[in-house]
Amino acid sequence: MNTRTYYLIAAALIAGVLLATAVAYPHVPDRVPMHWDIHGDVDSWGAKSTLFTFDPGVMAGVMVLFAVLPWLSPKRFEIDSFRSTYLYMMVVFVAMLGYIHCVVLTAAFTSRIDVSRAVEGGVCLLIALLGNVMGKVRRNFYIGIRTPWTIASERVWNKTHRLAAKTSFAAGLMGLLLVFLHAPFWVPIACVLGGPIIPAIYSLVFYKQLEHRGELNA
Repeated sequence: MNTRTYYLIAAALIAGVLLATAVAYPHVPDRVPMHWDIHGDVDSWGAKSTLFTFDPGVMAGVMVLFAVLPWLSPKRFEIDSFRSTYLYMMVVFVAMLGYIHCVVLTAAFTSRIDVSRAVEGGVCLLIALLGNVMGKVRRNFYIGIRTPWTIASERVWNKTHRLAAKTSFAAGLMGLLLVFLHAPFWVPIACVLGGPIIPAIYSLVFYKQLEHRGELNA
């Protein structure tokens, strides 16, 4: 797909969220739940008008941010070499925000949905989807496993992200499975955190190995 197609998909997702909100709006209570604690209990409420502004606004903000960041990239760290992967990640982020908005919209009608679990499962799926393409991400300052050692060495960056693709994908799927199995809330979160932490540690170890062998490259 070309660049325009990715942005059209993201815009269509935002439009879909706004349309769903407009359809549901007349039937939504004046005050709607906006935030839940880890036990699934509502701890923050807001006017239903925020349904039109908050999540759709964040989705639009993400799309604009992804559009601006390439222009800000310094030389040798451009995203041109992995632009399709970069834009795929944008669409995934926008889609996940749209999913969360739909969960919030559903919660305005019924208390039967466990919002914390639904969002946690969405986050796990997000990590898996991002991990699926992590090995294609090239050295940049915005996305990926950005440690001092990956930024300093392209070789360390590439090998670290090949590992991150495996650990993040596996951690995301495992976390999602744990959500379905009703594991304690912190267990899936701890699982998905291992996805980026393991390659981050590896980047230091691999960098020091190259340094010791005199094989470092800029």
